[in-house]
Amino acid sequence: MEQEKKKRILSGIQPTGTFTLGNYIGAVRNWGKLQDDYECLYMVADLHAITVRQNPADLRRMTREAVALLLACGIDPEKSLLFVQSHVPAHSQLSWVLSCSTQFGELSRMTQFKDKSAKHADNVNAGLFTYPVLMAADILVYNADLVPVGADQKQHLELARNVAQRFNSQYSPTFTVPDPYIAKAGAKIMSLAEPEKKMSKSDENANAFILLLDEPDAILRKFKRAVTDSDGEVRYAPEEKPGVSNLMTIYSCMTGKDFAAIEAEFAGKGYGDFKTAVAESVIAELAPVQAEYKRILADKAYLEGVLKEGAAHANAIADRVLSKVYRKAGFMQL
Repeated sequence: MEQEKKKRILSGIQPTGTFTLGNYIGAVRNWGKLQDDYECLYMVADLHAITVRQNPADLRRMTREAVALLLACGIDPEKSLLFVQSHVPAHSQLSWVLSCSTQFGELSRMTQFKDKSAKHADNVNAGLFTYPVLMAADILVYNADLVPVGADQKQHLELARNVAQRFNSQYSPTFTVPDPYIAKAGAKIMSLAEPEKKMSKSDENANAFILLLDEPDAILRKFKRAVTDSDGEVRYAPEEKPGVSNLMTIYSCMTGKDFAAIEAEFAGKGYGDFKTAVAESVIAELAPVQAEYKRILADKAYLEGVLKEGAAHANAIADRVLSKVYRKAGFMQL
């Protein structure tokens, strides 16, 4: 009997600094677990990064470091396709074609454009406005079946679906219409300082987030300063106790214990003991990741080989799709 073809998943992450614990729990840690069940394509999205001003030397360094960190977090280049977005020109080429199938009104309704425009008022560039089209191209150029998305990216995936359906209707079936892949619990880790908002490395308060490469002392210090509440009870109640519930989510993701078990473990104990235990579980989880990251980053030949092979395979897939799109759009081909 013929083996059923695996569904193709595509996901990406921007190389704008070290990943946070939120990135790790919500996305990157799960990517490695998907490799046996799906055909996985993972990209470092450096084209998206320049909607905000970047120092060129820093962007190159951070791109290399992001690749090393993804490998350290369990992405296996023997099982998955790992590549850098700008190494595949078809992303940008398809983005232009799709821009002509995207309505201005659709882009103007994107909430992330409004949020980022407010945050970077001195640089409200056209790329910031049209980057959802590039994101659609990222997905459609590989005919991805599934895209892992958080709440902040659902709108962009919906746009990709609309654009794919519109192109398919106008020319003929060309693109796979992608579906969202919703991760299980623990997908959203909140700020340690303001537990009502998502953990972000762009937060001005360095105590609000944990970076994957933070030293153990820094991790312990940040957790000890994490915002909780005044009643001293370790109990999961996101509305009533957002800080404690966020720490419980992190501890659950690190240890595999459910909330009832965590509540029982810390019954009658203070927040001090609880925060220390959460910190120690994170330190233990990240120690092998940090060691592997340092090893991989030091092996320049290996990293270069992974990137060259990834680019070659990604270009082979993307160029086939782009060629089909160009032909259907009416471009004369040599």
